[in-house]
Amino acid sequence: MRPTLTVQGDLPILSDDLIKDCLSVLYNCCICTEGVTKSLAAREDFVMFLFTLMSNKKVFLQTATLIEDILSVRKEIIQLEEIPNLANLVQSFNQQQLANFCRILSVTISEPDVGVDDKHTLLARSTQQKTSTCPSRAENNQVTLVNIPSFIERLCKLATRKVTEAAGASARLELEDWHSWLDNALVMDALMQLAIEEAEQSSTGEILHPPPYILGCYLVFQSHLMRIVHEIMYKVEVLYVLCVLLMGRQRNQVHRMLAEFKLIPGLNDLFDKLIWRRQTSGHVLHRQNQNCDCSPEISFKIQFLRLLQSFSDHHENKYLLLSGQELNELSDIYLNANIIEMEALNNTDRNLVCDGKKGLLTRLISVMKKEPIDSSFRFWQARAVESFLRGTPSYADQVFLLRRGMLEHILYCIIDSGCKSHDVLQSYFDLLGELMKFNIDAFKRFNKYVNTEEKFQMFLTQINSSLVDSNMLVRCIVLSLDHFESQTKDMKVVEVFSECRFLSYMAQVENRLSFLFRLTSIVNVQTLTQENVSCLNTSLVILMLARRRGKLPFYLSALQEKEYAEKYPGCLLNNFHNLLRFWQHHYLNKDKDSTCLENSSCIPFTYWKETVSVLLGSGRSSRCAIASYIDEAYRDLDRDFLEL
Repeated sequence: MRPTLTVQGDLPILSDDLIKDCLSVLYNCCICTEGVTKSLAAREDFVMFLFTLMSNKKVFLQTATLIEDILSVRKEIIQLEEIPNLANLVQSFNQQQLANFCRILSVTISEPDVGVDDKHTLLARSTQQKTSTCPSRAENNQVTLVNIPSFIERLCKLATRKVTEAAGASARLELEDWHSWLDNALVMDALMQLAIEEAEQSSTGEILHPPPYILGCYLVFQSHLMRIVHEIMYKVEVLYVLCVLLMGRQRNQVHRMLAEFKLIPGLNDLFDKLIWRRQTSGHVLHRQNQNCDCSPEISFKIQFLRLLQSFSDHHENKYLLLSGQELNELSDIYLNANIIEMEALNNTDRNLVCDGKKGLLTRLISVMKKEPIDSSFRFWQARAVESFLRGTPSYADQVFLLRRGMLEHILYCIIDSGCKSHDVLQSYFDLLGELMKFNIDAFKRFNKYVNTEEKFQMFLTQINSSLVDSNMLVRCIVLSLDHFESQTKDMKVVEVFSECRFLSYMAQVENRLSFLFRLTSIVNVQTLTQENVSCLNTSLVILMLARRRGKLPFYLSALQEKEYAEKYPGCLLNNFHNLLRFWQHHYLNKDKDSTCLENSSCIPFTYWKETVSVLLGSGRSSRCAIASYIDEAYRDLDRDFLEL
């Protein structure tokens, strides 16, 4: 007989113990019996009933565990707004319960991972958006959460709570007494050494019964360590939810809240003591090929870095990552360079920035430079720092990082460290591009580090090994070259221009054409993703700058000659034509992406659109239209994207 939730007469009052037992039985059935979880997940009324049980503190954990298991197998995300009295339920949670609830929320606010690579292409996403014009359930759930009173504020408090605040009052003195021991990298070694010395003094040399003081030290240490682990696990879930909300449609509203509730200064206070405590000899290095979730500390660090990346990316609140003293440094850089200060810097509320001398960005740079070269954290660290530079290039922001040795460190990692990870190298190429763009001081530093032909050839080898990874740096150099060529009266620019190997290399037309040919060859409409669409945009930048100088026909003719030399007439230009058609389809309907292109290149988006339209022109007489360079026998320009 199928169970029912319909009330028949007076509902008997169930004891908490009985409810716990029922939940345990259900959970064990889900674990041990195939199909039970999916069957329960299909019962919408049952799922909603489980949420109502979460108001009972005594069965909260059992209920949350079962809900998490059920939601993980549902084909469709639940709608949070349908949960009875959701706002009151969330407000009734204590901080520990709210942290646990974030594990459930993470399933409801994230778009489901389809697990098929084809679904992640821009073409597939575009097709999906056509069929579904309404916001997804995940997006609606994000709106629901943001609108719950005090929800974001409480998450900020959880994220920035110190371990001593999380512990009970009776344990605080104990925690404070042993905090210095916990931060000491040799604490366990010291305990073991004491035990060894005791053994050596005994007749057998064995430790049959540890001395009481050693056992006491060890138990206190373990107790404190478990509290830290629990707190880190809570923070992982909280940071994940905040990160997703920061990337959602309510981004600006969430940003204002995170600034108001001082999330960034709070994380800055935790950085040395909890987020990035000193590495000890006993720590297992999380390498690039060890993508495991076994360590809460690893997950915590990655979520922290992802949050910083989302917080800084194309948003004026990025200056909250600095201290008041560091903001003054930026202002001085602008003043000394006789450049007007960025409005975002001038508008930063200094009551909301990091306390002390060092802000969160500076602390991150310090640990990044000390990170082992094969550490997987390097990718996330570079992404977080790069996000601070994204957007309209800021001379002062670049100089701020240059003063802290960022450029030399990146070049060391690319040229001299032996780093083989494509992900890490890509993150460093992207960061280097943002750091050098239009900045003559950065090129001067580059030339000082890359001071031999051997080093420069090693650098080029790394660039050419994967243009998907390095094309953003190529774009930066092409843009900077065009910028510096218009400043021939500036003697500093002329001097650096004449000495810099990289600028001299890119100034040669044949080298730019070589990059253009490869960039337009390595992607097609079917394989375009958010990660490699930059190759298409970099090729467009090269052609836009050529068009400005009246050289566009020369570049298109060179591509045609290359096709015939490779014995594939029409192949490259047909592909590029189709890519540009998709470019129009993709970017002309996405305000954010188009704004990013304009800000990062300092080329008005109207010129991007005009150039693409000119290239796609149908007139055979136009020497700036791709079609003019494809012989009739090889032309294949008008097929639907899905047929390509």
